[in-house]
Amino acid sequence: MALEKYNEKRRFNQTPEPEGTLARETGRRFVVQKHHASQLHYDFRLEMDGVLKSWAVPKGPSLNSADKRLAMQVEDHPVSYFDFEGIIPEGNYGAGTVMVWDVGTWDPLGDADEMLSKGDLKFRLHGKKLNGEFVLAHMRARLPGSKGNEWLLIKKKDDAMEPGFNIDKLDYSALTDRKLAEIAGNKDAAEWESNRKAKAPVMKGAEWLFENKDKKAEKRKSSATKPTTRKAQPKKKSATIPKVTTKLKAITGTKRTNAVKKSAGKTRRSA
Repeated sequence: MALEKYNEKRRFNQTPEPEGTLARETGRRFVVQKHHASQLHYDFRLEMDGVLKSWAVPKGPSLNSADKRLAMQVEDHPVSYFDFEGIIPEGNYGAGTVMVWDVGTWDPLGDADEMLSKGDLKFRLHGKKLNGEFVLAHMRARLPGSKGNEWLLIKKKDDAMEPGFNIDKLDYSALTDRKLAEIAGNKDAAEWESNRKAKAPVMKGAEWLFENKDKKAEKRKSSATKPTTRKAQPKKKSATIPKVTTKLKAITGTKRTNAVKKSAGKTRRSA
């Protein structure tokens, strides 16, 4: 991958990242940068052919030979990116905090260019945190929607392997000893963990956006905890049906009395 892709994705008047230029002299250095962008991940970079060949490793490299870390190959970065540590402002590609997690040198275990083209790059690292033999293996089987840039970063079995390796215990810069949260400007923040999505740092001047959200959330929370009291509804008065039974009885009795009187009168006349 050429540095044109690197330059096309960035606006160098808005980001502190170095502009991409091909290095005249190349060495055998490597760098791993812990990058809290939209997702927390680690960028693994090998200096080759005047650039930094780069892979994004979601869970980060491991010294445990049983771990097979997914590594997505991304665009080449300039060699000047080697010691970049700081904050990429919001609105820029890869916005977030970058920490130089490890640095050192590497030795290819064979012809580096040939191994890379074949998708089986074997090398030995000499770093502050990572040491020993590794392999970057290109995944042949592609899943639906795959771009073909999936690799696996695997630690070889040697004296440098470390079963039960926990990358979260090494959350400090290889250059400045600062934690990722300190680089982001929040010294009191909790430590980041590689297996969860980290909360994005609040940009200066935009705190009110988060304050409003926090107030609304607190209001919803307090209203949810308060018992809901309903006003007692007044009982509806049932419609009273007038009692007409007594009147009906009285009318019926009167009719019967009149009928008896008439029949008695007829009897007297006939007699």
